[in-house]
Amino acid sequence: MFDLTDRVALVTGAASGIGAATAIALAEAGADVALGWYPPDGHDVEPVRIRVADTGRKVLTHELDVTSSASVDACVANTAEKLGRVDIVIANAGIARTVPSLELSDDAWNLVMEVDLAGAWRCFRAALPFMVKAHYGRLLVTSSIAGTVQAWPEHVHYSAAKAGVVGMIRTLAVEFGGKGITANAVAPGTVASPQSLDPVNSMGPEGVAVAARNNPTGRGGTPEDVAALYVYLASEEAGFMNGQLLVLNGGRSLLNSDF
Repeated sequence: MFDLTDRVALVTGAASGIGAATAIALAEAGADVALGWYPPDGHDVEPVRIRVADTGRKVLTHELDVTSSASVDACVANTAEKLGRVDIVIANAGIARTVPSLELSDDAWNLVMEVDLAGAWRCFRAALPFMVKAHYGRLLVTSSIAGTVQAWPEHVHYSAAKAGVVGMIRTLAVEFGGKGITANAVAPGTVASPQSLDPVNSMGPEGVAVAARNNPTGRGGTPEDVAALYVYLASEEAGFMNGQLLVLNGGRSLLNSDF
């Protein structure tokens, strides 16, 4: 099951965290993988490239700025040229910035929207012509429990963007479902990753540890947990899963915040 042999996947934000784990998991399932990464983030994509290559699958790396249509278009075109097709896009690149709502400037709002919402759309828009031609595609995006099932104070722009990708997915699911293309979003809860461990713009190590202790499963989430769900959603077996938001947080959002 969940055999992705000879499928081609593009993963953005692939140098660390959920993106890195997902790229490796897709390759282990048989897919060739293009790794979109943003060098200014400070994460080295080379260890991920090596892990993917060690599976025996083809791998590309591409410096990618999802706020630039030209950069995204070039990345997708390069993937199609070098790997032969574009079957799966996992729009995972994202940023979080802590800003009290009354202090949130247009520039700060727009930056998060350009990366987290418009960036995902640029990736999908560039890949869709290849998917339509092949009559097969998987449009997948990393949303969040913030803005979908919970609030996150001082992150109103992040919450709005992560809610926005769900609306985008639902419309694309209906518009392209008849063309062999499905669209779904994953909403992770607290997952130990470079973003969540950032004490300035996210929860920091202490907050992540508290969330893990308070989870009904007795542990925190891992990037590999999210990657496993993405492998399913990218597969043939997920062909009837379309337009959905899948919450992946161990049931934490079912509890009152006082627990």
